[in-house]
Amino acid sequence: MAYREFAAPAELADLVVCTWERTVPGSHASASQRVVPDGCVDLVWRGGRLQVAGPDTTAFMSPLEPGATIVGLRFRPGVAGTALGLPASELRDTRVGLDALWGRLGSELEERLGWAAAGHERRRLLESAIASRRPSLDPPDPLVLAAGRRLGLPGSRVGSISRALGMSDRQLLRRFKSAVGYGPKTLDRVLRFQRFLGSARTVMRGDENLAGIAAELGYADQAHLTRECVELAGLTPRQLIVPGA
Repeated sequence: MAYREFAAPAELADLVVCTWERTVPGSHASASQRVVPDGCVDLVWRGGRLQVAGPDTTAFMSPLEPGATIVGLRFRPGVAGTALGLPASELRDTRVGLDALWGRLGSELEERLGWAAAGHERRRLLESAIASRRPSLDPPDPLVLAAGRRLGLPGSRVGSISRALGMSDRQLLRRFKSAVGYGPKTLDRVLRFQRFLGSARTVMRGDENLAGIAAELGYADQAHLTRECVELAGLTPRQLIVPGA
């Protein structure tokens, strides 16, 4: 099956990571795709329905029907609450129709997506829907975004980050729950996990390399990395990197 990502237009680059499209061949047997946490919230159109997905704190098994085309728009971590108009914590680990959040506007967008003839048209409709709301949106929380840029790195500590930004841990937690959907400690885990996926797929050769990667990314040891992968994705590091392992 084909999965492709497309850069967001310049006017949305501070809110949107990308739009994306997944096409399932008609000959493909019904199956599920493991979706792992990435700190983001997506708008997802599939099967005639437009849903809001995430932010996830564990893996979600997304069904793949033969012949299906799935189209999405991915918000950057920390902006979904502003863009969708509610605390992002209300969306944690859920899939909910956009019409439940936007009412008639969500229903009308879902209908236009259904009438679109191709994936690129649906992606443009999703971008246009966010762009049209832009003038009425509050800007993303700058302190949440600043903290997010420091998380997931070796040696990152939430307490140190909150002090550097001039706020208490409690204040930062409250602002994160509204903007991101969960606290900074969870986002720190998720971003480190995503960095593991990005690096390990290209350099892993054996358990020795896996231990080295764990150390470079700031995990206490290889066992710590394994626990995090199992909790966040339901698979061991090797199972994530080498399908069927």
